[in-house]
Amino acid sequence: MKKILLLATLLGTSVLSVAPMASADDFDGFWDKDRFQIRARAIGIFADGDGTVVPGGAKTDVTYSVTPEVDLTYFVNKNVALELIAATAKHKVEAGGGELGKTWILPPTLTLQYHFTPEKKFSPYVGAGLNYSIFYGENDTGATSDMDIGNSLGYALQAGFDYWLDDKWGINADLKYIDIDADVSVAGGTVNARDVGIDPIIAGVGISYRF
Repeated sequence: MKKILLLATLLGTSVLSVAPMASADDFDGFWDKDRFQIRARAIGIFADGDGTVVPGGAKTDVTYSVTPEVDLTYFVNKNVALELIAATAKHKVEAGGGELGKTWILPPTLTLQYHFTPEKKFSPYVGAGLNYSIFYGENDTGATSDMDIGNSLGYALQAGFDYWLDDKWGINADLKYIDIDADVSVAGGTVNARDVGIDPIIAGVGISYRF
């Protein structure tokens, strides 16, 4: 929790410090359409899922998933941007080779990015931020019942690039790591796995559009 609070503080401080850097030479105003960019990606979510079930000591696992993702980027100035990432995916939770159940994850993520060459065709960026993962629609297998997964707050790291085909359209590739630790409870707490490290690496490719 301390590292998350530290990252949140650094993220907030960074936003406040770079906001005054946006000048008339960059954009005309807060709602200037040139500040906004949207992307649509296909992403692969490769979870770790490392944890231990109590009782029994069986090791947990979380399967990978493929899903669409949409994000909105707002440029504070020419180089610094905020990106809100939205996607949802279904995963299978396993323990000891058996299935505990399936769950949907909604992991809204906000990152603060630095774009190195935003006016060039090839425009790489890096980012860091916060993620809040919401687990919903748990679907039990029948072998178990009442699976419940607690929500998770963690940090996110990001790197990627846009390759601009013209003034509006580009191709995007993006790689993220998200810190997600969740508590899994089955059969009313008869079986528990604490701090399951889902910790996915998310790889995506798609298209970018800037206004």
